[in-house]
Amino acid sequence: MGETELHWIFGYGSLVFRPGFAAVETRPGRVRGFVRRFWQHSSDHRGTPKSPGRVVTLVPEAGAVCWGMAYGVEPASADSILAALDFRERAGYKRIEVDVELAASVEQPRSTISAVTYRATETNRNFAGPAPLPEIAAVVAEAVGPSGANRDYVLELAKALREIGAADRPVFALADLL
Repeated sequence: MGETELHWIFGYGSLVFRPGFAAVETRPGRVRGFVRRFWQHSSDHRGTPKSPGRVVTLVPEAGAVCWGMAYGVEPASADSILAALDFRERAGYKRIEVDVELAASVEQPRSTISAVTYRATETNRNFAGPAPLPEIAAVVAEAVGPSGANRDYVLELAKALREIGAADRPVFALADLL
């Protein structure tokens, strides 16, 4: 099946290491003009309303690149997958379309596709905004929610990014602090 026949979803946070849906094709990819930052509170997955954790969102930054995973899904299953992701990302994230530069693989050359991703902006009620890294680390070290420990989220993300060869100093620095 060719790339244009698939519906694409781009993950840069938990979707990198735990997509939760079947994909026909999975490839590392990057979006330009964004960085990944721990600027979103998580009171429904990696924390609670009384003790929210910190998870990532995309923040616009000129000249920046954010690596993640692109998932090609069958058109027949795309609507149900997106409905499940809408529910999973309900605490402040909105669907957006992004151009993703897919990394080359043995079977496929480097290419650019359009994909759906989820981004939390400063206008949502769970937006945490910037903070010093030690402050973020203190929150992450303590927060636990229905999806597990916030610490595990950071460590799994760092591990997955290393596995695809994606350099992300803020993620790696936070993982090192934990």
